[in-house]
Amino acid sequence: MNIQLLTPQDWKDYELIDSGNFEKLERFGRYITARPEPQAIWNKSLSDDEWNRQATAYFRKDKRNEERGEWITRPSMPQQWFINYNYKEMHLRMRLGLTSFKHVGLFPEQAENWNFIYDQVKKIGTSARVLNLFAYTGGASLAARSAGADVTHVDSVKPVITWARENMEASGIDGIRWIVDDALKFARREVKRGKKYNGIILDPPAYGRGPEGEKWILEENLNELLGLCRQLLEPRNSFLVLNLYSMGLSAMLARTTVHQLVGECTGENFGELFFTDSYGKSLPLGVYYRFWR
Repeated sequence: MNIQLLTPQDWKDYELIDSGNFEKLERFGRYITARPEPQAIWNKSLSDDEWNRQATAYFRKDKRNEERGEWITRPSMPQQWFINYNYKEMHLRMRLGLTSFKHVGLFPEQAENWNFIYDQVKKIGTSARVLNLFAYTGGASLAARSAGADVTHVDSVKPVITWARENMEASGIDGIRWIVDDALKFARREVKRGKKYNGIILDPPAYGRGPEGEKWILEENLNELLGLCRQLLEPRNSFLVLNLYSMGLSAMLARTTVHQLVGECTGENFGELFFTDSYGKSLPLGVYYRFWR
């Protein structure tokens, strides 16, 4: 039983240039962003002047609201642009944008999970049914659909669903089922309907709100959701992916919780997702647990 550290390889459109002083300097395609990163507790390798010189967009926090802020951009920086990701026969094209929450519409470290999802669906075949909860802008949904799966994509934010649909169309894919709903409520209804899936992808936030104000608190609601996943997941030819971004939660915690509530598996891996910057500093960006059976 070994914890595995995973970092996406050979992604030409993404690069972690530098990190430190609670920030990260990243290249997405042609453009370079500087934004907060709470886990980059070490010192920067480059000077502040060099960061300012390289960055085409720099995120500044709002002193009155730590969750929001604004982007300071150069004239050459667009509000939206596209990048590509390729793996085997999977060719994804995703739109990025500058949001007031510091995000750009993509978590690059998740590319390792996209590869896993693509490979698992290929093993199961085109009859595979995949449920993606807290699905955001759809990288995992696109990976599953690229491999031939019947995909149900669930997120509580309608504009994010629209963004995911744009990514699907830009990638030359179609046929994903879009659901604007609270993930927990949708899973409960799917259990009542007797639905079954070959793959379930969970990317829950620490805290969130559903479309009707439903409150999601990870530590309070995750057990119920995983119990529902046990009922939704096929006992054979199936897989599960769980990501946890909350600081202080470990991969071992994810593994133990899934084993208790979803059941045993024939294979698994778990650990941390990370990128190493150009100066050798490895930045952890979340924990994952994946199993297949």
